[in-house]
Amino acid sequence: MSYSVIEILFNASLIVQLVIFLLLLASIISWMVIFERWIFINRSKQELINFEDLFWSDAGLEAVFQQGGEKNHVVIGAESIFRSGYQEYKNIKGQDLEPEIILDGSERAMRISLSREQSSLEKHLPFLATVASASPYVGLFGTVWGIMNSFRGLAETNQATLSTVAPGISEALIATAIGLFAAIPALIAYNRYTTSVEALISNFEDFMDEFSIVLHRDVYKK
Repeated sequence: MSYSVIEILFNASLIVQLVIFLLLLASIISWMVIFERWIFINRSKQELINFEDLFWSDAGLEAVFQQGGEKNHVVIGAESIFRSGYQEYKNIKGQDLEPEIILDGSERAMRISLSREQSSLEKHLPFLATVASASPYVGLFGTVWGIMNSFRGLAETNQATLSTVAPGISEALIATAIGLFAAIPALIAYNRYTTSVEALISNFEDFMDEFSIVLHRDVYKK
C-alpha cells in the first residue's frame, strides 16, 4: 500500500506532528524575515549611494542637512549619521569651546547614531541564525521519535514486514527533510545578510571619518 506525504503526516504520531508544525512555522517566519531584510538592506545600500552623491556635490553641508528635514523624507544609514553629527556640531559650535571639544562631541553623536543603524541592520538576523542551527536538531528529534514508534510497533506484531515499519520510518524522514528545508535557506540568508551588514557598517565608518575631516577643516578655517 502506498502512502502520500499528506497521509503520512496525518497518520503520524502527535509528537512528530508537533515537530513538523513547529518546523513549518519557523520556515514560514524565516522566509518573511528573509524578504523583509532583503528589502531593507538593499534600500540601505541604495540610500548610501544616493546620499554620498548628494554629500559630495556642491550643495554644501547646510543644504544637505535641510534636505533631510523635508516632510515624508525617511532618514536612514549614512544620512542619519550625518544629521546626528552635524546637528551636534551646530549646537556646540556657537559656544566658546575648543575645536577639539566641538569635534569630539560631533564624533560621539555619530558613534551613537552608527550603533543605532547597526542595530536596525542586524534586526531579526539572530532569529535566522537560531532557525539555521536549531532546525536540523528539532527535525532529528522527530526522526528519532518516529523510528522509536516504528520499532515499538514492530515488537507488537508477530511477523516483521517492511509495510509494518514503513509508515513510522517515512514520518521520521519527513521530519528530517522539513528540518533541513527550514535550516538551509535561513543559513544562506544569514551568512549573506551578515556579510552585507558588515560591508555597510564599514562604509558608514568610512563616511564618518571623511565627514570628520570636513568638520575639522570647517572648525579650523579662519
